[in-house]
Amino acid sequence: MNAPASNVLAPPPPRTLEAMQLPPVMMRDILLKTMFRMNLEHVTDIARVICLPVNVTQELVDAARMQKLVEATGTLHATSSSEMGYTLSDAGKARALDALSQSEYYGAMPVPLQVYAEQVKRQSIRNIQITRTQLTRAMGHLILPDDLLDNLGPAVGSGRSILMYGPPGNGKSSISNGVRDAIGDNIYVPRAIEYSGQVITVYDPIVHTAVEEEQQDPHALRRITRFDTRYVHCQRPTVVTGGELNLSMLDLVYNPTSRTYQAPLQLKSTGGIFIVDDLGRQADPPQALINRWIVPLEEGKDILALQSGEKFTVPFDTLVIFSTNFHPNKIFDQAALRRIFYKIKIDGPSQSDYLKIFALVAKKKKVPLNEETLIHLLKKKYPTINNVYANYQPVFLIDQMIAICEFEGIPYQMSPELIDRAWANMFVREEEIVR
Repeated sequence: MNAPASNVLAPPPPRTLEAMQLPPVMMRDILLKTMFRMNLEHVTDIARVICLPVNVTQELVDAARMQKLVEATGTLHATSSSEMGYTLSDAGKARALDALSQSEYYGAMPVPLQVYAEQVKRQSIRNIQITRTQLTRAMGHLILPDDLLDNLGPAVGSGRSILMYGPPGNGKSSISNGVRDAIGDNIYVPRAIEYSGQVITVYDPIVHTAVEEEQQDPHALRRITRFDTRYVHCQRPTVVTGGELNLSMLDLVYNPTSRTYQAPLQLKSTGGIFIVDDLGRQADPPQALINRWIVPLEEGKDILALQSGEKFTVPFDTLVIFSTNFHPNKIFDQAALRRIFYKIKIDGPSQSDYLKIFALVAKKKKVPLNEETLIHLLKKKYPTINNVYANYQPVFLIDQMIAICEFEGIPYQMSPELIDRAWANMFVREEEIVR
């Protein structure tokens, strides 16, 4: 899909092997493994797969030839140009197999961690500017009080942490998704990064949504490389976790078979949003989860560890949104709460907002409104729960009435009787179960 244009500065393609700032042996071995695994012979094909400019790839191939690991096989004659073919020598095949036994990684050259850190600064979530218009448009499908937007807007624009709390069923998750839509620009996500000779894969098509690039003329003599293709141009990422989140998911994941690492969730969300939904439902206590985030939230960097035990820092540039149905004072100590920059309570709607939501849902689902039914709902049913309204209730009640109409074989409609039947399914009666 085509996403909005971005003002983010693109990472420039490397112009020389030296500019790559990677260990020469690592680059050579990735070249040999890629040629071996994918049976590539021509520099243009190799360059596309290892995500380097053709001239830099040629430098790499020439260096391998000097070491007698690669041999030239002759030229490929095309319409008006020719390209030299290359193959691995016996020594090159042996080296490729040895390198594969140490790490199965091949393909795109990784970006050195220190180079990636500079790109993170250029596209920081804290650089974004969000206006009331953007936020209102992104939340357009929700009925929200103005004072909520008054608090939410500056919180999102700061790029700092947010805690949303309040009774369940009032749209905390929907608001989090609206925040994501409001930000709406693009950044550059590395396919993999390198630290201390180790490869850490970052780009994940499940998390990252690639932006469709402008098509170039396939007949053009020269292909223009607009940015370093070791990165993927993506929408700002959003990682959503819920009750399944545990502390181990915030560590590097080591694959003993491929001998490579996969970035943890918070590193994949760099430059975007990390939503911790249903905080308090995880196996780890909320206080432990917050303690894990204290250094990243305060210092803008996270600490990860390799299998060897060596620790290193990575950028932490993420808007973290915690969402909970519990009162914060019951699940956090004051030191933890102090480190969360914005605390926003999400209450249930007022009666007038509730009616607006009810009318919108009914219109969307093609159920005609009925004044007698609404009066019955407000005067007879809600007083039994102390007139406590929740945003989820109109959808629940209308879906229940639709299901009853379909079962009874009657047109979609609402009536006091149908409301009573729908209402009975919304709550569990307090009663003793006979065993």
